[in-house]
Amino acid sequence: MSLHIIQGVAVEDSGTGPAVVCVHGLGGTSNTWTSLQTAFEGFRLIRVDLPGCGRSAGDTKDISVQDMVNCLQTICRTLSIETAQWLGHSMGTIVCQHLAQASPALVKSLLLFGPLLAPADAAREALRQRATKVRQGGIAGLQEVTDALLVSAVSSHTKSHSPAALAFVRESLMRQTPQSYADYCLALAQVKAADVEHIAAPALLITGDEDLVSPPAAVQAMARRMPRARSLVLHRCGHWTPVEKPHECVRETREFLKRNA
Repeated sequence: MSLHIIQGVAVEDSGTGPAVVCVHGLGGTSNTWTSLQTAFEGFRLIRVDLPGCGRSAGDTKDISVQDMVNCLQTICRTLSIETAQWLGHSMGTIVCQHLAQASPALVKSLLLFGPLLAPADAAREALRQRATKVRQGGIAGLQEVTDALLVSAVSSHTKSHSPAALAFVRESLMRQTPQSYADYCLALAQVKAADVEHIAAPALLITGDEDLVSPPAAVQAMARRMPRARSLVLHRCGHWTPVEKPHECVRETREFLKRNA
């Protein structure tokens, strides 16, 4: 595996074959995808820590989803990637949709976990309030937000039967810097939905039956708007799909990538 630092952004590059690029969500890092490692055999795997997340540097003040798209385009140019299959989680699914709209030739397929078009109005206000709490409270504010998300963002089954998955989600959230986490909350609070009706790439949208961010009905409706999309609901699963249901996600990822290689 090679680690590239591209304009301050940490990018892991491993394996050989057709390219697959993974984009994490709010509170995530490239390690969101570690549990799916065996699904990427036979592919060149690119895992990105978005600016200000994980090991990546970068000023995230006033960051937008368009800035994230620009970052991914720069990474692909630098690594000579002309087309790839894209995996996204949560916020990363929104970024991938906007990338597919802006650079359709770059996006061969979309595999989206916990997908959403854009936050609803109530969620936008909650994100703004979350940003204020974290900015004012610093590390203590981030811990308070994390504890609240652990109640709502993972399934009851994960909480009772997968303590390591629960610990991973807590660690991922609490390892963010308060400033960058707040900045990403504000980016999500103002994002507009991509024009998904014009995304021609094949897509698989996976959510959990206990996902409150990407509830099944909303994900199924989203898939119907996309010309070549289908949806899948995993049982006893919340919003951190790849972490909560790794075996099921490995199976679906392996099949989807091979089918669209």
